[in-house]
Amino acid sequence: MAAPLGYKNFTSGDVLTAADTNGYLMQGILVFADATARDAAITSPQEGQHAFLKSDDGLYFYDGSSWTASPVGDITGVTAGSGLTGGGSSGSVTLKVDTDAKGDLVVGTGADTSTKLSVGTNTYVLTADSSTTSGLVWASPTTGDITGVTAGTALSGGGTSGTVTVNSDVNGASAVTAVAGDYVLISDTSDSNNTKKALISDIVSLVPDSDPIPLIMALS
Repeated sequence: MAAPLGYKNFTSGDVLTAADTNGYLMQGILVFADATARDAAITSPQEGQHAFLKSDDGLYFYDGSSWTASPVGDITGVTAGSGLTGGGSSGSVTLKVDTDAKGDLVVGTGADTSTKLSVGTNTYVLTADSSTTSGLVWASPTTGDITGVTAGTALSGGGTSGTVTVNSDVNGASAVTAVAGDYVLISDTSDSNNTKKALISDIVSLVPDSDPIPLIMALS
């Protein structure tokens, strides 16, 4: 078969040659029972030729070296989800944002911290609110109910804003005469230096009777 000649507008009186027939009229989409029938009929296919096969209802084109199935999209429809309108199942499909759809976002409290939004010195969080009819609603988040940290007995520091630090302060404790049943705080080196309590009587029992001076100095 001759190479395709493209398109020609024939007029009355034109002479139709064999080349015209092969080059213009035979370049439509040819229909065959299957690939075997196609290959037997078109022994010298030309690049750009198309053929339809009844065996699989497939459209094929010759790419210059082999018959290739024409690409067909596998999307059968586009559905507009939350906050969108439009969609369709054929032709050119358009989607648009619909601010009047239910399920808009509200800037308020109760959302995950990953949805925080900072505006100036204020911090907001995004939450879903199906009752909102349009747009975003702004609301300041609820703050914590701790208004201050006061250092108690044997502690120092505290505050009413920002990051608050509290330290241990022995000098803030009241003086008392120690007895064997009183407790003192120690750092337990056998347990990752965790702070624990111990009886004075237990500490005294660890000091040899022959040398009580170090304990006396420690407790004085």
